Amino acid sequence: MNYVIPDADAYINANCIDIEDWTASDTAKKTRMLNVAGSTLTRAYSKYTIPNAAVYEFANVLAIMYNDMLRMQQQGVSTFGLTGVFNVNFKDGTTSMPYDDMRKKIPQVALDLIGEENGVKISRRAWKSVIL
Repeated sequence: MNYVIPDADAYINANCIDIEDWTASDTAKKTRMLNVAGSTLTRAYSKYTIPNAAVYEFANVLAIMYNDMLRMQQQGVSTFGLTGVFNVNFKDGTTSMPYDDMRKKIPQVALDLIGEENGVKISRRAWKSVIL
């Protein structure tokens, strides 16, 4: 999987709302996020063709999830601050391990793009049987 960072930049700048964490990332980090997004989607939906746009959508979500502040929360930091500048407090119980089931973090728009590419409907919602 070879993804071109300028193509990802152009797509994310045009199609995503929250792009600050993506644009603040260096080339090496963007490459890692694209590789993780691509491999996760390929493993999760191996029988489908994965369009680059779906990878770019997921890579942008990864950039947000693994920015410096949220990474501290995932590592168990409950509060931090700079004296006289700002303080940040994280809510209790909101931490998660960085690599908890990545498939749960795939945005629906990426699933929609995969579905459009393959002529199917893909949803994260699971069917549950109910006995009455």
